[in-house]
Amino acid sequence: MNQFKNHWEKIYETKEESDFSWFQPYPKTSIEFINLFDLPKDAKIIDIGGGDSHLVDALLEMGYSNIYVLDISSKAIERAKARLGSKTETVQWIVSDITEFEPTIEFDFWHDRAAFHFLTSEVQIIQYLYIVSKAVKQNGHLVLGTFSEGGPAKCSGLEVRQYTETSMSTLFKKDFKRVKCIQENHSTPFNTLQNFVFCSFQKLTPTIL
Repeated sequence: MNQFKNHWEKIYETKEESDFSWFQPYPKTSIEFINLFDLPKDAKIIDIGGGDSHLVDALLEMGYSNIYVLDISSKAIERAKARLGSKTETVQWIVSDITEFEPTIEFDFWHDRAAFHFLTSEVQIIQYLYIVSKAVKQNGHLVLGTFSEGGPAKCSGLEVRQYTETSMSTLFKKDFKRVKCIQENHSTPFNTLQNFVFCSFQKLTPTIL
């Protein structure tokens, strides 16, 4: 078990969801981006680092039927399954480090709130960019939420990489065009504020030479 995975397994084994700074009972901003793109109910949606996030609950409630949740922690996914009960059978669960993910299908919508910013080395970031460029279908959408430059420098004992609208857009410009970016103050369960930047992108049509 790699050190990073071991860290997250211990976190999810010892803490309740209300102990996590990123916890939100309803993922309002993420759902607003999904509504912005007017995705069909059979759209293939993947939540990266979804763990026991409540996004999957909201998507099921909205009638989406092709939902995938990826997390490095099997403990996190077990918790989500326990919460969802029989609904869990309609979700595809993937236990994987995102930098080792080998998607076998193309997704209409790739969602990542607070996972990408834990990738701090250039090698990890380049690998993520490669994977997402292959995994999102032509004209499909990508939404990323990370700590902004005004947000925390660490989370759950780990260093994070902070972003601006410009730095995030520059990273993804080879394969995606920016659609909309916002900044948001997330209110934690401890009554503190964390500043996030969210950016949405659309996969570019390949250039024919």
